[in-house]
Amino acid sequence: MAHSAVPVISRWPGAAAAALVLLLTLGTLAAVAWRAEWGGGLGPADWAAIRFTVIQALLSAGISVILAIPVARALARRQFRGRQLLITLMGAPFLLPVIVAVLGLLAVFGRGGLINDGLVALGFPPISIFGLHGVVLAHVFFNLPLAIRFILQGWLSIPSERFRLAASLNAPVGRLLEWPMLRAVVPSTFLVIFLICLTSFAVALTMGGGPRATTVELAIYQAVRFDFDLGRAALLACIQFALCIGAAMLALRVTAEDVTGTGMDRVVQRWDTARAGVDYGWIIAAALFLLVPLGMVVLRGVPGLLDLPSSIWAAAFRSITVAIGSAALCVSMALALALRGGGLVAIIGVMPLAASGLVVGTGAFLIVFPYVRPSDVALIVTMLVNATLALPFALRSMAPAAAAVQADYGRLGASLGMSGWGWVRLVVLPRMRRPLGFATGLAAALSMGDLGVIALFAGQAEETLPLAMYRLMGAYRMETAASAALLLLGLSLLLFWICDQGGRADVDT
Repeated sequence: MAHSAVPVISRWPGAAAAALVLLLTLGTLAAVAWRAEWGGGLGPADWAAIRFTVIQALLSAGISVILAIPVARALARRQFRGRQLLITLMGAPFLLPVIVAVLGLLAVFGRGGLINDGLVALGFPPISIFGLHGVVLAHVFFNLPLAIRFILQGWLSIPSERFRLAASLNAPVGRLLEWPMLRAVVPSTFLVIFLICLTSFAVALTMGGGPRATTVELAIYQAVRFDFDLGRAALLACIQFALCIGAAMLALRVTAEDVTGTGMDRVVQRWDTARAGVDYGWIIAAALFLLVPLGMVVLRGVPGLLDLPSSIWAAAFRSITVAIGSAALCVSMALALALRGGGLVAIIGVMPLAASGLVVGTGAFLIVFPYVRPSDVALIVTMLVNATLALPFALRSMAPAAAAVQADYGRLGASLGMSGWGWVRLVVLPRMRRPLGFATGLAAALSMGDLGVIALFAGQAEETLPLAMYRLMGAYRMETAASAALLLLGLSLLLFWICDQGGRADVDT
């Protein structure tokens, strides 16, 4: 007779994973706080960086949400061939390496881009993409799809019976159904995107335009790499953490609740489908804005792909190595935490969301600097930090599946005396292959595109592919950078596809 409802599993893997997460979040934050020059205060440049950080995040989040509302409404009202594929492609910027997307935006909006070529041909002066408007443009490119997906989900959650009733009464759908949904969904969507824009280091690094377009994270990077003022960098890192934790707590307070009620899960039929041209205009404009830069990366990158220098291929190999190691560590930690379960594990699992990657990297830099050269441990630290930052996404994918396995097979496994690795190998892993594969691919793709921690630690010999691309762009070698961008894009998508398909192959349980 079994005395336990579930098989006995050793608690040390979950404890070790939790300890590592705490070390890389609270531990690095403690190192930053210890080293910060609290008595020195903030200079005018520091206050300017704080103001710019908040302003660009507010503008980016506001524009993303405002533009997402009509696009999401059009997608909710219209059915057309390829609609599901288009919605899927709108999630691509989340997996897209930031530096690749920036290069695509430069190909369209930059000095030698399509827009400026058209302006010059018409006799108008070219425009500059760098500065506040460039940072906001890049953030809207990344976050508009996310806002569309959030708001579209809100529209699709309105029961079809509500639309039927509104149509039968000839009642205004917008005021009675859509406006209450938007009041519930839009604030939390805005704050999530605001938080993302606060921690977008690579965009500010590549699209910023001098001292007046410097974010807090970019100021941290400059204090470490150029001024080697670790005390000021630590103080700025504490401010960055305070901004992030404040935005995260506010986002949790306004998390949307279901205000639409329940229905019978019928397919929503819309009767308010007038002005089809306006809806399709919004859909086409959004698709062009999101897909044309990616197409330009492909077009400009193909000619020089086979002529890339050996240093780029070496950087690509380092990126793949870091991505595989980061993904393996991330999924191992997520699995250990998911099997352990509990409220504390859930809190630890989301802690990296409140920690900026550059703040964690700054803390790690301060910890290792007295003992070793940062460049000697650049790849290892990058692997650890990337795994930690991807953990919330992996845990969100794997925790429900682990709970389902425990609920469905726990008593049977306990009655058979299964425990430990045998239980995990024979029961848990086969039934979690899909979320395991997806989480591994997501963590690998996110790590491939990292241009945060590696920029603090790496020298020339340790550069990864995103860092090599950034240095090529800084040297105005745009053709080579475009080919490297295509290589990075292909490798990121290939790693995600291999892992995701590996999790789906021959799954019959």
